[in-house]
Order: sequence, then structure tokens, then C-alpha cells
Amino acid sequence: MITAGQVRAARALLGLDQRGLAELASLSLPTIQRMEASDGVIRGNVDSLVKLIGALSAAGIELIGDGAISAAGGRGVRLSPRPPRSGPAAP
Repeated sequence: MITAGQVRAARALLGLDQRGLAELASLSLPTIQRMEASDGVIRGNVDSLVKLIGALSAAGIELIGDGAISAAGGRGVRLSPRPPRSGPAAP
């Protein structure tokens, strides 16, 4: 599974715009735009998702699921759960 946020982050790490990612993955620009506009996990055509994940992997992007360990090591970015918001400090 891949989330819209992972796609945007991967694209940023690669220095690509949406058109560049579409070309890299052999997908249409509207398909990439739809994927990135999704809320959370991307749902859609399995073939398109396989192309996207394969292209990102070939470009050096490792997608890491929740709670998974990165087997490859190296530098990376992971979104951690947000801590609960606390109200303003009491006087």
C-alpha cells in the first residue's frame, strides 16, 4: 500500500514534478494528480499502482509501511505519529 503523502514525498526526494513522475512511471499526468489528491492510502487501478511503485523503487525510493523496518538502511524520512496537542500552558 502507498499513501498520497508517500508519493508526494518520494517525488520531492527525486526532485520531480508531477509530469516527471508520470513519465518515469509511464502513467498519465491526470493519474498522478488523482493519486496525490487521494486521502490516505491510494486506491485505484492495480496496474497503475504497480507501475508507480516499480518506477519509484527503480529510482531508489524505498516505501516503508507503518511499523516496518527499513532493511536497506541508509538515510531516509519517516512520518511519526503526531503527539497529542496540549492546550496553552497554565499560568
